[in-house]
Amino acid sequence: MSQRYELYINGQWQAPKSGQYFESLNPASGEVVAEIARGQKEDIDAAVKAARKAFDEGPWAKMSQQERSEILQKVASELETQSRLFVGLLINESGATLRKAKTEAFLCGKYLNYFAKAALKINPEESIENLSKPGVSENLLVREPIGVCGQITPWNFPLQMPIWKIGPALVMGNTVVLKPAEETSAIVLELVKLFEAAGLPKGVLNVVTGYGKEAGAALSQHPLVDKIAFTGSTEVGKLMMQDASHNLKKITLELGGKSANIVLEDADLDQAVDAALYAIYYHSGQACTAGTRLLLQESIHDRFVEKFLEKAKAIQIGLPEDKATDMGPLVSKKQQERVLNYIEIGKKEGATCVLGGNAPEDPKLTKGHYVSPTVFINVDNKMRIAQEEIFGPVISILSFKTPEEAIEIANDSIYGLAGAVWSKNDEKALSVARQLRTGTVWINDYHLISEKAPFGGYKQSGIGRELGEEGLLEYTETKHIHIDQLKARDKKFWYDSVLAPKQPVG
Repeated sequence: MSQRYELYINGQWQAPKSGQYFESLNPASGEVVAEIARGQKEDIDAAVKAARKAFDEGPWAKMSQQERSEILQKVASELETQSRLFVGLLINESGATLRKAKTEAFLCGKYLNYFAKAALKINPEESIENLSKPGVSENLLVREPIGVCGQITPWNFPLQMPIWKIGPALVMGNTVVLKPAEETSAIVLELVKLFEAAGLPKGVLNVVTGYGKEAGAALSQHPLVDKIAFTGSTEVGKLMMQDASHNLKKITLELGGKSANIVLEDADLDQAVDAALYAIYYHSGQACTAGTRLLLQESIHDRFVEKFLEKAKAIQIGLPEDKATDMGPLVSKKQQERVLNYIEIGKKEGATCVLGGNAPEDPKLTKGHYVSPTVFINVDNKMRIAQEEIFGPVISILSFKTPEEAIEIANDSIYGLAGAVWSKNDEKALSVARQLRTGTVWINDYHLISEKAPFGGYKQSGIGRELGEEGLLEYTETKHIHIDQLKARDKKFWYDSVLAPKQPVG
């Protein structure tokens, strides 16, 4: 029998006001993983009001960063202790392979520890030097929490994305209302239990599960929410911006990508081939940074494609819990249909599908939402499969003559989240990397994200940054306090200009 999960509001587990629930399904088998509360506008309102009261009246915002840090470190420690639970949920709810699930669970404890300790290095109040002459005034720069933060997270990294948002928001003194993706809600609700056990005051962290059009929209539109942080599609991100404009909420958006993976003719081909496979087929292509556009210099194009296809054919598609599985299912039937539809679009546009393009025929996989590794060649960058985010195991291979042409192709996109350059010449690779209009560029690597480095996109890939010190500061307001040191009225610049008695003219 599947477990039923309630909403978490104001430190209490409670049923949704509608009394309705929905099922979380295993994408590999279609089996029910859990029953999830279907929160709606009324539940969001209750959660936001609880967060508002906790911020305005509770101890959290007034606590020192050291005190808040210690609570987050407790959660990080418990994440490591209970990693087996989260690995199992990542497999069963999101279809993550065993390797991907173990990596994500491990990294989340590391990320949370980083946020907890990095916040201690940020001075909440410091003197601004050289703003005025000594003895004239003292000036302070004060960093304060924003207030109530509404956060909406996706299904592709269902433990990591909430950690990226909850951690910085809480350690900087804010309160949170989180709406996780409906496909992967149980993972987040189990995470909440760790914060609860660590002694987080009631109302500081609230989780309302439900559908985007009901709970998500209600959260982004709520007038008592001070900031929205969203990870998801660019289309929905635009709606978030519209909702935030109603009361000028602060906003952080991490949105879509169509990353260009550029291989120059002097690259180590074997290394670049392996990395290109990892860039696109990691988590079945369900990563915003996926290397979906593979740009090959003409002189190496044919050799590279031959090597790439040989290794792509050897990818093991299977049940995610199997140690031998390289690539698992997509998260849902809806996502599978979306990806298969894009494959048909690519064929109609004139690209050549040289591998995959279908759901695997293995009888063990027919109940799951699988798509085989798919490779298109003869792709023009104007085609939809080269311009639109597919979010599946589909790669478009393009060719270029010169590095300048590669840069032009790479930048010819509405997106700018990530990309990579492969070359044995670091100076040449760095020159290309500097000209790419994207938030992250790897040179001779891919998918490597450090908790110490800011992550986010250019153009329609987002607004703001997560991770690093920048990610923590996204959850603060900056205040300037001027303390005047001059007491005599005749030394005030405004006294002479406005209030001093005027001498008669003539």
